[in-house]
Amino acid sequence: MNSPLDDAPNPIIRSVQYRDLDSIEHLIVQIAQEQPDSNLTVSIQQLQQARRWFGLLKFLSWFPNLFQHHFCVYIAEPKTLLNQGTERLQGFIQISPFNRDRSTWCVERVVINNQDSQPQLMTDSKGVGSQLLRHCFETIWEARTWVLEVNINQKSTLALYRQNGFQPLAQLTYWSLTPKLLQELALGDSDFPNLLPVSNADAHLLYQLDCVSMPPLLRQVFDRHLLDFKTPFLAGLVSKFRQWYDHTDVAQIYVFEPQRKAAVGYFKLILCDNGSSPHQAKLTVHPAYTWLYPKLFTKMAQIVQNFPSQSLELVSTDYQHEREEYLEKLGAQRNQHTLLMSRSVWHKLKEAKPEGLHLSEMLQGLQAVPRTPIPSRMSWFNISFNSSEKNFNSHNGKKSRHKLQILGESSEFNDEP
Repeated sequence: MNSPLDDAPNPIIRSVQYRDLDSIEHLIVQIAQEQPDSNLTVSIQQLQQARRWFGLLKFLSWFPNLFQHHFCVYIAEPKTLLNQGTERLQGFIQISPFNRDRSTWCVERVVINNQDSQPQLMTDSKGVGSQLLRHCFETIWEARTWVLEVNINQKSTLALYRQNGFQPLAQLTYWSLTPKLLQELALGDSDFPNLLPVSNADAHLLYQLDCVSMPPLLRQVFDRHLLDFKTPFLAGLVSKFRQWYDHTDVAQIYVFEPQRKAAVGYFKLILCDNGSSPHQAKLTVHPAYTWLYPKLFTKMAQIVQNFPSQSLELVSTDYQHEREEYLEKLGAQRNQHTLLMSRSVWHKLKEAKPEGLHLSEMLQGLQAVPRTPIPSRMSWFNISFNSSEKNFNSHNGKKSRHKLQILGESSEFNDEP
């Protein structure tokens, strides 16, 4: 039985070029208009920034640096380009490194252009999406694990990812706290003495907190290390420039436990200065210190009051029951549910297994072969010692036989009259 990929066309997959940006933007805008819940607003903003700095980003992608894979996009187009415009673009995929070691990569988005119907995020009737994914799996040789996030209501998208080896890891829920709710939270008490600002010197504390706050499977997939929690000097300068350009501000605070000498809570706020977009929050709490949620939310609400009135958005996972219960108790709104999925490179072994190869048949022909042990230095010493001893004994034997022969001759000579 042939798979859908066997009958699918073989498009040309290549790196993005400047002439492809118009087609990509037209495709994203069309999908965003037809599917308001597709969350492609961030994609349009990133595409506009990539258009301004495309020459520099293309130059930085030629050699190893911090921004080598900042805009990593692959394009699928037919081999015969009879038409122009968006019809020449069959689809594209955007990927990025997930950690500093680049052992885990993230699939940001895959968009397919169905010319016979309306474009969708992932209606892979011709196998273009699968071929884009396979191209990334084979091109990024340093990736051991791939992760992605997909809306649980997009059944065709889930089917495509499952077909290409992705397995679910955790379910994520996006929450939104209204400005009125933030004003009520800001009236609470958040005074406790161990709130400290974050710097590179605290990277080991944040690394330990990140490891203990997630299940072992996610810790293995994310594969974060100490360098992932440090900000290089050049990256810090670029971040400051982006904050000035995007009219945003960043606040990072962690809670230090002096008895255990460890960080037990951490939050990062991305605040909008001009009120054009909601504020974003990233929150990490030690599983044994969930009583910190009210104080940390109160502290974040107090910081938000110094900026234009906007809602605050954050994420919770299905293994963070206390956080979800607290948000429900506050009256926060659920925006969407997504599924975090991962794929290991060892899945390629199953894909590349030749047909008709049975392990039982292979094992029947295997037989044990007698093997002599490899001699060590002591064994070589024994061998040399034994050989020298044999040579010495044989030499002494020859001398003794020679003496006996001489004695025998002399005795015979003495016996003569």
